[in-house]
Amino acid sequence: MSRKTQEPAITSVTDLPVEEAKWVTLKKISYVDQVGKPRTWEAASRKTRGKAGVDAVAMGNVLLHPSRPASTMVVIQYRPPLDAYTVEWPAGLIDEDETAEEAAVREFKEETGYDCKVVSVSPPQAADPGLSSANMQLVMVEVRLGEGDEEPEQRLEDGEHIQRVVVPLSEFYDRLVEYSKQERMIVAAKLFHFAAGMHFAKTAGYV
Repeated sequence: MSRKTQEPAITSVTDLPVEEAKWVTLKKISYVDQVGKPRTWEAASRKTRGKAGVDAVAMGNVLLHPSRPASTMVVIQYRPPLDAYTVEWPAGLIDEDETAEEAAVREFKEETGYDCKVVSVSPPQAADPGLSSANMQLVMVEVRLGEGDEEPEQRLEDGEHIQRVVVPLSEFYDRLVEYSKQERMIVAAKLFHFAAGMHFAKTAGYV
């Protein structure tokens, strides 16, 4: 990863002609609602969906170390649509000929440097159903670390600047709350929902 020399800064925002869009496009959806009334909806749609029928994967992960508490790794990166840094689980698009499991192992290796074992795969989920047809799957992975293991090198693509942070699961929710208080920092919804659900179930006495 190239060394950071400055903070990212947006230099302009313009309308994107649909014919120039490489990754997404806009759709006008005409439909008839539950009471027979014709309606329309504006939506964004990815142009890269492959044979898996799913656009992306996110890797919920647990890092197991022989002498440290169970932890998870989050990644922090600048997201131009928000002009802010986001705190997320590692994630990425599924390539044309990949399965969700294959994409998860590949993307996790690229973003974190670690090899992982797939533990479970969710059904396809809506990413933002009021705005887009984009979908994803949550792949839970496990990383087993040795006592003397060093942090491996990431395999980032040009333009990717991703910071790795290991957070003990016992501190997960509180750390995300603290991140959300920092200037120009936003926690991804799917990550916060997972941590908040764990926290609520624990503090409310459900588990």
